[in-house]
Amino acid sequence: MSPALPEPGRFALGTATASYQIEGAFTEDGRGPSIWDVFSQRPGATADGRDGSVACDSYHRWTEDLDLVAGLGVEYYRFSIAWPRIVPEGRGRVEERGLDYYDRLVDGMLERGLVPSATLFHWDLPQALEDEGGWLVRSTPEAFAEYADVVAQRLVDRVGLWATHNEPWCAAYLGYAAGVHAPGRQEGGAAHRAAHHLNLGHALAAERLRAAGAEAVGIVLNLAPIWPEREEAREVSAGIDAIRNAVWLDPLVDGAYGEQLLSVAPELADPELVQTGDLDRIQGSVDWLGVNYYTPVRPDVALADAAPHPEGGAYPGVAPFDLVVREPRTDIGWEIEPAGLTDVLTTTWERVGVPIIVTENGAACVDEVAPVAEGEAPTYAVDDQDRIDYLRGHLAAVNDARRAGADVRAYFVWTLLDNFEWAEGYTKTFGLVHVASEDQTRTPKASYRWVAAHADDLREAARVAGAAVSP
Repeated sequence: MSPALPEPGRFALGTATASYQIEGAFTEDGRGPSIWDVFSQRPGATADGRDGSVACDSYHRWTEDLDLVAGLGVEYYRFSIAWPRIVPEGRGRVEERGLDYYDRLVDGMLERGLVPSATLFHWDLPQALEDEGGWLVRSTPEAFAEYADVVAQRLVDRVGLWATHNEPWCAAYLGYAAGVHAPGRQEGGAAHRAAHHLNLGHALAAERLRAAGAEAVGIVLNLAPIWPEREEAREVSAGIDAIRNAVWLDPLVDGAYGEQLLSVAPELADPELVQTGDLDRIQGSVDWLGVNYYTPVRPDVALADAAPHPEGGAYPGVAPFDLVVREPRTDIGWEIEPAGLTDVLTTTWERVGVPIIVTENGAACVDEVAPVAEGEAPTYAVDDQDRIDYLRGHLAAVNDARRAGADVRAYFVWTLLDNFEWAEGYTKTFGLVHVASEDQTRTPKASYRWVAAHADDLREAARVAGAAVSP
């Protein structure tokens, strides 16, 4: 089996992608439709009206993409597995051609000296399960566990590092409350049902993975520091923190949904939803925790003349509020604040006490493609110094967390390729590699060259930062 977590005291680098964002080939080799295939066909669902049917065509260009990962000088490649490519109807019939694809992908990583890190669910729920109620019904986590077992039986001999879900907050609250992500439902407090079923699905899948021989099973959460903009916003901030962070961490650590959470999510007190034994299965079900960080959350009291924030509906049960976004910002409008990463890593380590990997961190930037003059020394097609500054600052923030004692083992850059950015379509670019939409040509940006040139120095700086703290 491939190595799993980096050893205590070591520090590794990686990069990450997600199946729906890069693979394309959405009807090829028996793949069934996902909720994102269906949702993105709605008028106005994505910023440019486009979808992931082609994306980066990585399903056919995976060897080229793995060469790019290897050339980056990192050890880990975090990828996600498309549930509808393996079990097209969500349960029952297994599509062997889908498993064969991931066989080839994993073998390709190992041949290049890369450590595979697999995520089972990065939002592409089979549409057939959504038609039955999706994450609002208990049969979906049960189907997820069956799918996890199918994948594990094929790949566990070569994949050591597993995550069940990626950012279940987005799946539950952007998908079933705010309606800005697939499946595009606006059902308020019902989204808390989805949250519990995602928690349960994680626990059931983790059990199947371990039974198949998985050594390191975790979950990836987009935790955020919640910093009230002023004293009057403390109460609303507590509610936001409960739905953004505690709904996942409370059951993992305490085996319960806490009082603050129940005050804004009374649905989680329903014994028909949270059945006997559920929370016991969730508690202690991770060997490691993935943290995705992009920006802090700064709640403020609701102002009469403020435009509603698009994520406002993602916190059902919380009183109306506004979100303050300070400068500087990325192209997607998110505040750039590396100290938020230090905050979330140190507080999460204190709360959970298992090894942490920064599984996503990166920036959407305005990437201007510069022509390369023929006959001259090569220049970068995209000279994204702003992205380099972002990465440099956030890697320093990781080192600050390690100096403070947080057991952070690795940092994965989001993302390898410019890709389908969910509701933003192809209008926002996070990649280290530019992808030309007209012919899929991959061109490494300045940020790619920077990571490749400094990978050893970045690892050493992180090692030194954590050296004074016993693992």
